[in-house]
Amino acid sequence: MTLVDSSVWIDYFRGSGSREADRLDELLGDEQVLIGDLMLTEVLQGFTTDRAFSRALKLMDAVETVEIGGREVAIEAARHFRTLRARGVTVRKTIDTLIAARCLHDGLPLLFADRDFQPFVTHLGMVSAMEPI
Repeated sequence: MTLVDSSVWIDYFRGSGSREADRLDELLGDEQVLIGDLMLTEVLQGFTTDRAFSRALKLMDAVETVEIGGREVAIEAARHFRTLRARGVTVRKTIDTLIAARCLHDGLPLLFADRDFQPFVTHLGMVSAMEPI
């Protein structure tokens, strides 16, 4: 199972041909791909036409949705943020801290194209789905 960040889904739907979007395309045929509820919102709100929104939603119906937050993960996210800040790293978005905390909590690799996740890999042991396991 791999959790896929909105940064990758957006590239995928745009047909950008990024390394991460290509990896998502591979994963969709090989293993269970997950999307977080917050990422689902981020992805779907970007579509400008009803037709594109409906097509994307139909694809997303085949992908399991994971609840990102909850009390335990929220507290872990705050701890991770504070740990990184103490190391001189400030994560720009709270949602990214929550996503990383969910991955760390559940042992899920994350496929991402957003640089804010790299400190979680480097300093806290989160697994990147672009790295060999």
